[in-house]
Amino acid sequence: MSFGTYARQVRDEGLPPHRRHGALRHAVERYGPLGFHATWAYVITEALPSPDLRRDPAALVRALAVLEESRAVWLRDVAAYAAVRRAEKARGLRVPRGAEAVPLAPGGRGRPRWPGDSPPSRLGLVAAVADQHAALRRASPEPPDPSLHRTLDACAAGFLAALGRPDESTRGQLASIIRELEARPAVTTLPWVRLARLLDYATHAAR
Repeated sequence: MSFGTYARQVRDEGLPPHRRHGALRHAVERYGPLGFHATWAYVITEALPSPDLRRDPAALVRALAVLEESRAVWLRDVAAYAAVRRAEKARGLRVPRGAEAVPLAPGGRGRPRWPGDSPPSRLGLVAAVADQHAALRRASPEPPDPSLHRTLDACAAGFLAALGRPDESTRGQLASIIRELEARPAVTTLPWVRLARLLDYATHAAR
């Protein structure tokens, strides 16, 4: 089903709370610009739900509104990009300029980005990073690159301890990690890559 169908189910007061909760999760599957789990953490933090989200329909609707607002901006950006590309193709420019490309699959293999008319929520990004950091710590106890693993773990811990306002030391370590990953495009340690890219984005984007 489509994002719109799931959005209507979240708002349907005739459905039981667990169905509305499941519909929100499906909506995040359809549009997750930070990746599914990080996007879920972001919107739930912004919605300020009760401890038991399944029993808090109002929070589900607030979380959906956060998601829909971002998605509307993304759709607008995609439409604008498509119009530019049509004009460029008419002038014979067949290959898009990569730096200007709008990601067509938020939350996929590209870099995380929270589309919006204002900077993303710092606390929402802190929650997203916390989720990905926990995933990293659940990863294999024998990572293929223990040194990188430890440094990234320390960067995430520093970011979280500072509530999204890391010091220069953490920023420097993170920049080094990003350069390392960029030099190794075939790296398959996806939890590391996701966390490093999310941290890099959150460090520079959060308000």
